[in-house]
Amino acid sequence: MKAAPIYLSVLCLTLGFLFGFSPAEKKSKATWIWQSEIIGDEKQEILEFCKSNEINLIYLRIEMNKPFDYYRAFIREANAMGVEVHAVAGHPAWALKSNEKRMMNIVKWVKNYNLEAAEDERIRGIQLDIEPYLLPFWETDRERIIREWQANVQAFTSEVKKQPELVASVALAFWLDDIPVPGEQSVSVSQWMIEQFDTVCIMAYRDTLSGKNGILALVEDELKEADKLGTRVMIAVNMKKLGDDHASFAEEGVEEMNRQLALLPEKLGDHPSYSGIAIHDYRYWKEALPVAPVTKERYKGTYIWRAELIGTEKEEILAFAEQNGVNLLYVRLDLEQPHSYYRDFVREARAAGIEVHAMGGHPVWALAESRGKIMKLVNWVKAYNQSVQSGEQFQGIHLDIEPYVMPVWREDKDNVLRQWMANIQAFVAETKQDGQLEASVDLAAWLDNTSVPGQPDTPFSHWMIEQLDHTTLMAFRDRADRIVGLVENQVKYAQSIGKKIVVAVETKESHEGNGISFYEEGMSEMHRQLEQVTKALDPYSSFMGHAIHAYDYWKNGKE
Repeated sequence: MKAAPIYLSVLCLTLGFLFGFSPAEKKSKATWIWQSEIIGDEKQEILEFCKSNEINLIYLRIEMNKPFDYYRAFIREANAMGVEVHAVAGHPAWALKSNEKRMMNIVKWVKNYNLEAAEDERIRGIQLDIEPYLLPFWETDRERIIREWQANVQAFTSEVKKQPELVASVALAFWLDDIPVPGEQSVSVSQWMIEQFDTVCIMAYRDTLSGKNGILALVEDELKEADKLGTRVMIAVNMKKLGDDHASFAEEGVEEMNRQLALLPEKLGDHPSYSGIAIHDYRYWKEALPVAPVTKERYKGTYIWRAELIGTEKEEILAFAEQNGVNLLYVRLDLEQPHSYYRDFVREARAAGIEVHAMGGHPVWALAESRGKIMKLVNWVKAYNQSVQSGEQFQGIHLDIEPYVMPVWREDKDNVLRQWMANIQAFVAETKQDGQLEASVDLAAWLDNTSVPGQPDTPFSHWMIEQLDHTTLMAFRDRADRIVGLVENQVKYAQSIGKKIVVAVETKESHEGNGISFYEEGMSEMHRQLEQVTKALDPYSSFMGHAIHAYDYWKNGKE
């Protein structure tokens, strides 16, 4: 009498292997990124996190009001690393018929994005995370909510599956296998959902595998159902601290979570539907990682203003850098030179552990009429980097724009500031698009006493620091206490927003009076004072070291 159902189960599993999944396919390891705004500022950090934690799938919440271009570079670079990006969206109210249109907007957005995106920039799936049981009337009007939820899901999956390359997935609470769908007491909400989607992510939020309340017991029924239907199942755990200790690995820590999750392939090996794990979410997972003591390597930089020296003094510059512990060079470019002019210098510098940032600038570059000159520099550097090997590439672009030396600064400072700000925004946007270049500027340290036009409570230096990867504050003074006094508030602000500050000092003879340059005191005294500056600013994570202006004057400075 039991032969028929056994035969049917075997047939279902066989069909699952043929059409639903392959037992040899690589398992997914996923995480969620709910704060889509961080993929701009933290792109490299996120991708490094994925690499070090073997993540190959990101569920990324999409802000549909952002332009498509905002997502392209992140998705392209993730794909290049073997990390798929799926859009995730949802809200408890999306279960209701009245919100079907809002739910379908994410499908429309992804389709339109993919139409404009290159193949390696495309989103590979869409996940719904609705959780209607969080609605206040779930207990009193559950059947209606489930019916409307089912109808919305069918509309969603029908539309997604019109694009065969898109994976339709859903995040489901493990206990929905105890809730029947209306009118079908023998079919649970979990069973019904598993049949609709390509992938189901079971939120098995527990901190142990074994026992009747452990992960394995909680997902067993869903896996059996998915085995029959050819649906992939991912097991999700939580790193967010919750009221119930047993619902999260926050207390146990990342090491224990990894230990337990490593057992899943063996424990669930009999289920062809088992497709991997997901950790909720990137932010909590990253915060839970043990923080190893880090010795911050600071910059010791200098400026090379005469572009011809790259050709005539290459060996002397590199020897000077090695002798003086220089690990950052701002090098002004002559854009009339061919790319080959810089390749050997940059390669040898980088091999010696020196970052090389291309530099350009002029007071008039603050004005709108000169924006094209900034873009010319940026585009030259990007074209150069594309034409050479990775070890020959510039690692950043540095601007030196000092408009306060022009008469127009005194005549209409606010207008100059507005134009300067617009040029900086254009510079950063172009520099950061499609690449890894760091954007930085020189900034007079006293500009914290100048306000942003129309924002009297916002120092101009704060606005500038916020735009750049690092800002080099020209604190041209010859005593540590005066240097620290000029920059400390700005260093504090940079730390509060996760930005970096380099402090620059002068070695050129100054005609602005005593106290500006180390020309008179000599290089030994400069280093003694800079050691005191470092000691004073050491507590600030934003403080990244010194830059000495400039190579020509420093190498000829008196001891």
